[in-house]
Amino acid sequence: MTISARQPRSPPTITEDEYAKFCEYFYRKTGIQFQDTKKYYVERRIADRIDKTETESFRDYFTFLRFQASGEELQHLVNSMTVNETYFFREDYQFEALVKGILPARTHNRSQRDPIRIWSIPCSSGEEPYSIALSILERWDQADNWDIEIYASDIDSRILNEARTGLYGARSLQRVPPALLSKYFLSRGEDSWQICEDLRNSIDFSLVNVVDPMQTRRFRNVDVIFCRNMLIYFDDVARRETVEMFYELLSPGGFVCLGHSESMSRMTSLFIPRKFQDTIVYQKPSKAE
Repeated sequence: MTISARQPRSPPTITEDEYAKFCEYFYRKTGIQFQDTKKYYVERRIADRIDKTETESFRDYFTFLRFQASGEELQHLVNSMTVNETYFFREDYQFEALVKGILPARTHNRSQRDPIRIWSIPCSSGEEPYSIALSILERWDQADNWDIEIYASDIDSRILNEARTGLYGARSLQRVPPALLSKYFLSRGEDSWQICEDLRNSIDFSLVNVVDPMQTRRFRNVDVIFCRNMLIYFDDVARRETVEMFYELLSPGGFVCLGHSESMSRMTSLFIPRKFQDTIVYQKPSKAE
């Protein structure tokens, strides 16, 4: 019996018009806008999905993508297109601001019966929400007195599974002090550690596309939103719509933490800039203001 290997196909031809239509479709579905410098990156990932789905051409694939009832292929495509570059305690001055300024401000004259809700989006492979949890446990002296709910969301279903598993290599853990590594992580072999089960179970991970109101409406009365380095992939319209959605989901007086290269003033005037420690965060006015 002779088994013939499958012959690799040549990359599909995508015309300028087809590429423009694809980018417009992907933008409507995700809010993500591709710059011209990303064209090769995008086309290679489209080619990979055409190969994986065994469709014959870009036109056939695009038709399949748009009309598949389950939306499964769109999720696969989103997973392949999104970038997940992160590590523990990235931009750690914001975690310092959280425990030294933001949480004290949110709990001042507040009943301990009300939970503190913190939302990390996009959470990528989990380093950010776990860093939030570790910072609170280790550095906020009121942590034991409050019910703290941490939510973590991403548009990439594959990376969310990694976050739930909580298994990390040396690069992700480069800024974790040895004392915290031994206290909260278990060795899983050479250069591999898994965050403890209690912390993995304490965070609510969920698949969320911020441009879909059906997926964001479950978040209400949030105290703090960490949204760092996501809006740089959006255009002006999508940025404004996203931060206005955050405004609606925050409790009065709640905060948004953006990435170091992002500025709320360029998107909306709804928030008040506040400085805590060495960083600027953005506050929704309280009812009294």
